[in-house]
Amino acid sequence: MLTRREFVRTAGVLAALGAAAWPALVRSQSLEACKIITGFPPGGTVDVLARRIADKLRGSYAKIALVENKPGAAGQIGVITLKDSSPDGSVLLLTPSSMLSIYPYTYPKLQYKLDDVAPVSVAAYINHGLAIGPAVPESVKTLKDFFAWCKANPDKASYGSPGAGSMPHLIGVLLAKAGGIELRHIPYRGAAPGVQDLLGGQISSFAGPIGDFIPHARSGKFRVLAISGNRQSPFLPGVPTLRELGYPITMREWYGFFLPGKAGPETMRRAAANLQAALLQPDVVEFGKQIGLEVQSSGPQELADLLKADANEWRQLIREIGFTAES
Repeated sequence: MLTRREFVRTAGVLAALGAAAWPALVRSQSLEACKIITGFPPGGTVDVLARRIADKLRGSYAKIALVENKPGAAGQIGVITLKDSSPDGSVLLLTPSSMLSIYPYTYPKLQYKLDDVAPVSVAAYINHGLAIGPAVPESVKTLKDFFAWCKANPDKASYGSPGAGSMPHLIGVLLAKAGGIELRHIPYRGAAPGVQDLLGGQISSFAGPIGDFIPHARSGKFRVLAISGNRQSPFLPGVPTLRELGYPITMREWYGFFLPGKAGPETMRRAAANLQAALLQPDVVEFGKQIGLEVQSSGPQELADLLKADANEWRQLIREIGFTAES
């Protein structure tokens, strides 16, 4: 139900923007400065991707391009900051889809609505995973082992996530129900601080973007028990999917770029053209692979359609299972 459709990267965007107009839009006079807002602290997957794209926008889109971290409220502060920003193209938001497609149904009160943001381009797709660290004995190798350990050690059975109400939080809730265990949820202000606590043994497990697990899994500090996608990831070869392990959970998240909702058509077209050019750079695609991201792009309408479809799916699922940010 929750697998994501793929985008036609170049042809679709050129059609949306107009093939003849696209090069001119990229070359048009740059802004004095722009910033990419993220709703998470430095060091996580969203942050490092934003910094790489800011490097690509510098000079072509704006003379100065920076990243501004606005962590808090499980990524909501980033969306709120964008909503209240100038719609002249100088402020962009890079956010996971959870903040816009899930939060309207997991938080009883939000300080933003979907029409407060204007979709510009998909940036990447990512799988989430469940990892355990040094707080769990080395003998625990599989998800089945971990569930058995949690039942035997209920006071230590916990998992962190990048934010309450997010997709990784939901994955943890569904896993606990499917495994017949109690897992205490510990929300963080992004993946980076949660990963640090997992490394330090403060929490038993963490559900989050696999890109934050890759270096630690390769060094042996983490054991990634399963991933949420519909197939195994080339970034973590040999790690099974939840569905392969018998749990009917398939979730794949996207990251997207947005402008303030009041941005005009020309501003949208120019931002989309420059982001398309940046995201198609081979070194950006390769960089994405290093942090577990499948870098892609889209036109504004494609992202708007994806967001609408996702929001409808999440509304139905969340109502069915009764999930909230306080779950």
